[in-house]
Amino acid sequence: MTPAIDLLKKLKIKFNIHQYKHDLNQTNYGKEAIDKLDPSLNVTAAQVFKTLIVSLSGNNKALAVCMLPVDTHLDLKKAAKALNCKKIDLADPNLAQKITGYLVGGISPLGQKQQLPTLIDLSAKQHTTMFISGGRRGLEIEIAPQDLVDILQAKLVEIIA
Repeated sequence: MTPAIDLLKKLKIKFNIHQYKHDLNQTNYGKEAIDKLDPSLNVTAAQVFKTLIVSLSGNNKALAVCMLPVDTHLDLKKAAKALNCKKIDLADPNLAQKITGYLVGGISPLGQKQQLPTLIDLSAKQHTTMFISGGRRGLEIEIAPQDLVDILQAKLVEIIA
């Protein structure tokens, strides 16, 4: 499958896989996931989280992961404060792909080439399960938020604007 799924299996974490046919013309990957996930799941945009790679203080060697609902925007100041740095910026997409080993639109927080400091928006706690990229476009992992926090040693903080 993918490094993300392999990691979950290795750790014996409970999760579900949801697949859909990715439209090659689609660039709003989060909206596509919401639209194409099985309607019987009753998935809301608040449950589907995007994975953003950010650079700390303009340093392309100091990176972190920010996870937030796909229909929200990252508050750069809140995230920078949570990461104990003056400012953050979205990392260059090519750098994000190189560092994580995943393509943009399919970047999973799990199974990356190296584990980066990770922030997950506090809103994840409102859900029994959340949906994250499984490591490729058209592949979502449904997982309990606390399991994701534990695996990634992530901080649950408010990072949405």
